[in-house]
Formats: sequence, structure tokens, C-alpha cells
Amino acid sequence: MAVSKELLQMDLYALLGIEEKAADKEVKKAYRQKALSCHPDKNPDNPRAAELFHQLSQALEVLTDAAARAAYDKVRKAKKQAAERTQKLDEKRKKVKLDLEARERQAQAQGSEDEEENQSTRTLEQEIARLREEGSRQLQEQQKLILEQIRQDREQRLRGKVEDTEGTPKLKLKWKCKKEDESQGGYSKDVLLRLLQKYGEVLNLVLSSKKTGTAVVEFATVKAAELAVQNEVGLVDNPLKVSWLEGQPQGMAGSSRPGLSKGSVLSERDYESLVMMRLRQAAERQQLAAQMLQEDAGQPT
Repeated sequence: MAVSKELLQMDLYALLGIEEKAADKEVKKAYRQKALSCHPDKNPDNPRAAELFHQLSQALEVLTDAAARAAYDKVRKAKKQAAERTQKLDEKRKKVKLDLEARERQAQAQGSEDEEENQSTRTLEQEIARLREEGSRQLQEQQKLILEQIRQDREQRLRGKVEDTEGTPKLKLKWKCKKEDESQGGYSKDVLLRLLQKYGEVLNLVLSSKKTGTAVVEFATVKAAELAVQNEVGLVDNPLKVSWLEGQPQGMAGSSRPGLSKGSVLSERDYESLVMMRLRQAAERQQLAAQMLQEDAGQPT
């Protein structure tokens, strides 16, 4: 496979961020660090990432093969020397030089330096073509390590997600429901979600398939679970009992929904606020029940 012209114009050492005298071990390490961030598997929607990954792979192939690296260094050195010579010329002399070189090219009077550079370029092309035909063992090994690193990163993220949910608060829900009751006592999953989501984010809600009238809800925060335990009473004609299953904060054991017993510390204003909140909840439940009846009857809401 012919080498791309773009590769011949690159500084492969700068592309990998290494010194010209870097050993193979340093070349491989730099390749892994650069290629891991732009691997196509991690950037499926970024064509530039795939292009950069391909360039890094070419650099690894060339710089870890002794013959190809020697040919590349020779071309690179010649280009660097030519650039330094050109830079030293002032603008007038540079124009004269460029005009002279153009006339020389037209007359096909190539100098020895041009011929040497062309020969070095051809040698580099041959070495890279050889690497393409033989396959690069170095590239395959490094890409295998990158894929393994990506797999480990994914597993670690998945483990982290599982660990994050282990400490989330869970509540047990109970209500009256006969086994043959298809309406589940008025508590479908959608109804329970509507009642509970006003306290905070619900991560999961599971109705028991073995014991009717029971369910487990998992909240994202302890605060949301506390509000649900303290305030939710369910439907008017079939109250809902909410209790802690997991994640109850210390000091809350035996706590119940707030009331007005003799030992209550609620002020008159607190009591009024609590009554208003309960009235709003009752109105919401009545509206929800009416909406469900209309939906069951096929009437528009």
C-alpha cells in the first residue's frame, strides 16, 4: 500500500509528543496514551478522532521498525536542513533562490541534494509498504492493550453504578387488596408513581407478584423517602401504609407520621399548615380517582 503524502509531511515525533531519540518503550507508551483518548470505540461520532487514531497508528508502525525509522529520520533531517537554509535567506535572496529553483526544475537539472531527498523518500515509501504487507505486530499489540483498557474502564463504570444504588433508601407499601381484584385495590404502578413522585425522584417501583397489596419503592434521596413516610396516606377509600425497608437514617427508628398527640410540639400554625397539606393531597387523590374512572369508561379527561 502506498504511503500517503500527508504522512511524509508530518513530524511523527511531535505527533506522539516524544523526543527524536526516544526508545521503542517510550514510543509505545506515548502511543497508548494518545490513542486511548481518540480510539474510534470511544468516539463513534467523531470522524476527526478516527483520522487521528489512524495517524498515530502509522507513526507507531514507522518509529518501532528500525529500517522504516531510519528512512524517515533521513527524510526529516533533509527537510529540516532545507528549512533552516531557506529561513536564513532574506526576502530578496529567497525570491531569487525560488526563481532559480523553478528554472532548474523546468530544465530538469536536479541537484544532488534533491536527488538524495527523493531517494530517501522512495526508501521510506518502500519500508512503509513492507510494513503494510507484513502487518505490524507492534501496532496489533498496542491496540489490543487499548481495547483491554477500554473494557476495564467500562466494567469499572458499571460497578460504580451498581455501588451507587446499593445505599439508596427503599420503602415498603401496603394496602388492602383481594387476590381476585384486577384493579389491585386502586393502586396500579402508574397510580403509585403519581402519588410518590411529588416527594422526589423515584428510581424503581416493583409491585409484588406473590403477595397482593404490597410493593417496594426506591427513592434517589433519603429526604424524598422521609417525606413519603411522613405524609403519604394514599387513596381515601383504601389508605396506603408506608414504612421503611432500607436506608432509614439513624435516630428515626420508631418515628411515624406527624400528628397532634399530647407530646406533640407542633404549633398552631404548624397544625394549620399540616391540615392544608392534607386537604390538598385529598383533593389530588379525588381528582386522580375521577380521572381513572373516566379513562376506564372511555370518556375524555
